[in-house]
Amino acid sequence: MLTNTVRRVGLSVAVAAALTSVAACGGSDDGGTGKGSGRTESRGGSVVKVDPIAALVAVQKKTGQAHSARIDGTTTMGSAMSAKQQGAIDWSDGITGTLKITSTGGAMADSMKQLGSDGSMEARYLKDGYVVDMGDAMAQQTGGKRWISYSYDDMAKLSGAAGAAMKDQMQNSTPEQGVKSLLASGDVKKVGQEDVRGVSATHYSGTVDVAELTAKNSKLDAEETAQLKEQLAASGITTEKIDIWVDENDLLVKKTERGDMQTGELNSTVYYSDYGVKVSVEAPPAAQTVDFTELMKQQQGAAS
Repeated sequence: MLTNTVRRVGLSVAVAAALTSVAACGGSDDGGTGKGSGRTESRGGSVVKVDPIAALVAVQKKTGQAHSARIDGTTTMGSAMSAKQQGAIDWSDGITGTLKITSTGGAMADSMKQLGSDGSMEARYLKDGYVVDMGDAMAQQTGGKRWISYSYDDMAKLSGAAGAAMKDQMQNSTPEQGVKSLLASGDVKKVGQEDVRGVSATHYSGTVDVAELTAKNSKLDAEETAQLKEQLAASGITTEKIDIWVDENDLLVKKTERGDMQTGELNSTVYYSDYGVKVSVEAPPAAQTVDFTELMKQQQGAAS
């Protein structure tokens, strides 16, 4: 029975997807400030940003300085999974926070039903990794250990270049990274004013090369970059369209990203609110926690 559980602990990759969707596929080190003129005009004694690059550089700075926010979003990765995520994260000193992730469809939802789960998981993000509450069904098969612990270093070892890139993304999954990604696209366009949950917001849009941007943001070497491109090509991911909406205070209030995968469409929408909210998170009790690598060893031992 334990083997069946371990076989499905890959479900918690949804936890990684939920966090990285906060930041989109990556960001540039310089925030894209080298593109665009950054031109402004003076009107009636006030300065008005007329270049979308200049406007987004201000948004990146203001959003980054906010340090925390509430998150409400949805993520779909083809036929593999679809899920909702709600909670709050803090990025003042690494990424910390808690998200409730609810599976709404795809192969992941089917697997969770087989585990006797209602599709809901709690994820706690710590500086060096994250922990996932897999529920009572998991605890019954592991002597009361309902939480699985994943370290970012272990994640990086499991999937080669893609794992290394994922590690960097999860440790830098801030809302401002989503703005950096759009800046790095090189074709940022201002779409216009729109309403976002009752807030008047300015809409910007652009398309990014996923492999190039992720490799740059993750500081991979030439060999790892080539490997990452092969892995992304195999999954069907090449480009993503990123749209963001910004309120009058230069704070990000909504972000979407869309792209194609071999298993279907990648589609993520995230709303941000309550910037500056207090976020606290604690690791679960050690007696209720099992390390992912330990579970894998147990599975290998049972199979031999």
